[in-house]
Amino acid sequence: MSEEHPTAGERPADADAWSTACAEDLAAERARRRERGGPPPGSAAEELRKLVDTVADKLSGLQSPLLGAVAGPAAQQVVRQVVQQAKAAVDPVIERNPEVFDHLATAGQELLAAYRSAVQAQEKRWTAGTADFERDPDRGEDSGPSGERIDLD
Repeated sequence: MSEEHPTAGERPADADAWSTACAEDLAAERARRRERGGPPPGSAAEELRKLVDTVADKLSGLQSPLLGAVAGPAAQQVVRQVVQQAKAAVDPVIERNPEVFDHLATAGQELLAAYRSAVQAQEKRWTAGTADFERDPDRGEDSGPSGERIDLD
Protein backbone atom coordinates (compact mmCIF):
# COMPACT_ATOMS: atom_id res chain seq x y z
CA MET A 1 0.00 0.00 0.00
CA SER A 2 1.07 3.54 -0.61
CA GLU A 3 2.29 5.71 2.28
CA GLU A 4 0.61 8.76 0.75
CA HIS A 5 -2.93 7.37 0.81
CA PRO A 6 -3.61 4.96 3.65
CA THR A 7 -6.66 2.78 3.37
CA ALA A 8 -9.41 2.57 5.96
CA GLY A 9 -7.65 -0.13 7.97
CA GLU A 10 -4.24 1.55 7.96
CA ARG A 11 -3.08 4.40 10.17
CA PRO A 12 -1.18 7.34 8.73
CA ALA A 13 2.47 7.79 9.66
CA ASP A 14 1.57 10.60 12.08
CA ALA A 15 -1.73 9.68 13.72
CA ASP A 16 -1.95 13.00 15.54
CA ALA A 17 -1.18 15.17 12.50
CA TRP A 18 -4.82 15.98 11.90
CA SER A 19 -5.55 16.91 15.53
CA THR A 20 -2.29 18.89 15.72
CA ALA A 21 -3.17 20.82 12.57
CA CYS A 22 -6.69 21.53 13.89
CA ALA A 23 -5.34 22.74 17.23
CA GLU A 24 -2.85 25.02 15.45
CA ASP A 25 -5.58 26.43 13.20
CA LEU A 26 -7.83 27.03 16.21
CA ALA A 27 -5.04 28.79 18.13
CA ALA A 28 -4.26 30.97 15.10
CA GLU A 29 -7.93 31.89 14.67
CA ARG A 30 -8.23 32.81 18.34
CA ALA A 31 -5.12 35.00 18.07
CA ARG A 32 -6.56 36.77 14.99
CA ARG A 33 -9.85 37.42 16.81
CA ARG A 34 -8.04 38.78 19.88
CA GLU A 35 -6.06 41.17 17.69
CA ARG A 36 -9.17 42.32 15.86
CA GLY A 37 -11.62 42.54 18.76
CA GLY A 38 -9.45 43.00 21.83
CA PRO A 39 -9.56 40.73 24.82
CA PRO A 40 -12.68 38.69 25.44
CA PRO A 41 -15.11 40.16 27.97
CA GLY A 42 -14.69 39.17 31.58
CA SER A 43 -17.37 38.03 33.96
CA ALA A 44 -20.49 40.12 34.42
CA ALA A 45 -19.14 41.38 37.75
CA GLU A 46 -15.87 42.52 36.13
CA GLU A 47 -17.76 44.22 33.33
CA LEU A 48 -20.03 46.01 35.83
CA ARG A 49 -16.99 47.20 37.76
CA LYS A 50 -15.46 48.54 34.52
CA LEU A 51 -18.73 50.31 33.71
CA VAL A 52 -18.91 51.91 37.16
CA ASP A 53 -15.29 53.04 36.90
CA THR A 54 -15.82 54.50 33.43
CA VAL A 55 -18.98 56.35 34.42
CA ALA A 56 -17.27 57.62 37.56
CA ASP A 57 -14.32 58.92 35.55
CA LYS A 58 -16.61 60.64 33.05
CA LEU A 59 -18.72 62.26 35.77
CA SER A 60 -15.67 63.40 37.69
CA GLY A 61 -14.26 65.13 34.62
CA LEU A 62 -17.58 66.62 33.55
CA GLN A 63 -17.55 70.37 32.94
CA SER A 64 -21.20 71.28 32.90
CA PRO A 65 -22.62 74.75 32.31
CA LEU A 66 -25.39 73.75 34.72
CA LEU A 67 -22.90 73.78 37.58
CA GLY A 68 -22.11 77.41 36.92
CA ALA A 69 -18.80 79.18 36.61
CA VAL A 70 -18.74 80.44 40.19
CA ALA A 71 -19.67 77.14 41.80
CA GLY A 72 -17.45 75.16 39.41
CA PRO A 73 -14.70 73.92 41.77
CA ALA A 74 -17.09 73.35 44.67
CA ALA A 75 -19.61 71.59 42.42
CA GLN A 76 -16.86 69.43 40.95
CA GLN A 77 -15.86 68.41 44.46
CA VAL A 78 -19.46 67.47 45.27
CA VAL A 79 -19.69 65.39 42.07
CA ARG A 80 -16.44 63.59 42.91
CA GLN A 81 -17.68 62.90 46.43
CA VAL A 82 -21.00 61.48 45.19
CA VAL A 83 -19.18 59.31 42.64
CA GLN A 84 -16.83 57.97 45.31
CA GLN A 85 -19.78 57.17 47.59
CA ALA A 86 -21.54 55.32 44.78
CA LYS A 87 -18.41 53.31 44.00
CA ALA A 88 -17.95 52.54 47.69
CA ALA A 89 -21.52 51.19 47.79
CA VAL A 90 -21.24 49.13 44.58
CA ASP A 91 -17.78 47.58 45.03
CA PRO A 92 -18.58 45.48 48.14
CA VAL A 93 -21.74 44.13 46.50
CA ILE A 94 -19.76 43.07 43.44
CA GLU A 95 -17.04 41.53 45.61
CA ARG A 96 -19.42 39.50 47.75
CA ASN A 97 -21.76 38.32 44.97
CA PRO A 98 -19.95 38.06 41.62
CA GLU A 99 -21.96 34.98 40.60
CA VAL A 100 -25.22 36.92 41.02
CA PHE A 101 -24.22 39.23 38.19
CA ASP A 102 -23.40 36.27 35.97
CA HIS A 103 -26.86 34.86 36.69
CA LEU A 104 -28.47 38.23 35.97
CA ALA A 105 -26.58 38.52 32.70
CA THR A 106 -27.70 35.02 31.69
CA ALA A 107 -31.30 35.81 32.64
CA GLY A 108 -31.14 39.00 30.58
CA GLN A 109 -29.88 37.05 27.57
CA GLU A 110 -32.73 34.55 27.98
CA LEU A 111 -35.30 37.35 28.17
CA LEU A 112 -33.83 38.96 25.07
CA ALA A 113 -33.96 35.64 23.21
CA ALA A 114 -37.60 35.15 24.23
CA TYR A 115 -38.46 38.69 23.11
CA ARG A 116 -36.71 38.18 19.77
CA SER A 117 -38.57 34.94 19.25
CA ALA A 118 -41.92 36.58 19.94
CA VAL A 119 -41.16 39.54 17.70
CA GLN A 120 -39.91 37.37 14.85
CA ALA A 121 -42.99 35.17 15.04
CA GLN A 122 -45.23 38.23 14.95
CA GLU A 123 -43.26 39.73 12.04
CA LYS A 124 -43.65 36.50 10.09
CA ARG A 125 -47.40 36.64 10.58
CA TRP A 126 -47.52 40.30 9.57
CA THR A 127 -45.41 39.82 6.45
CA ALA A 128 -46.85 36.44 5.39
CA GLY A 129 -49.65 38.08 3.50
CA THR A 130 -52.65 40.31 3.82
CA ALA A 131 -55.09 37.46 4.42
CA ASP A 132 -54.65 37.66 8.19
CA PHE A 133 -55.15 41.41 8.40
CA GLU A 134 -57.72 43.66 6.87
CA ARG A 135 -57.74 47.37 6.25
CA ASP A 136 -60.80 49.23 7.45
CA PRO A 137 -61.24 51.86 4.70
CA ASP A 138 -63.74 53.87 6.76
CA ARG A 139 -61.46 54.33 9.76
CA GLY A 140 -58.07 53.96 8.07
CA GLU A 141 -56.97 51.42 10.67
CA ASP A 142 -55.56 47.95 10.51
CA SER A 143 -57.41 45.18 12.25
CA GLY A 144 -56.29 41.67 13.07
CA PRO A 145 -58.01 38.41 12.20
CA SER A 146 -60.33 38.75 15.17
CA GLY A 147 -61.37 42.22 14.08
CA GLU A 148 -59.55 43.88 16.99
CA ARG A 149 -57.93 47.22 16.33
CA ILE A 150 -54.12 47.22 16.05
CA ASP A 151 -52.65 50.42 17.44
CA LEU A 152 -49.79 51.43 15.19
CA ASP A 153 -48.82 54.53 17.14
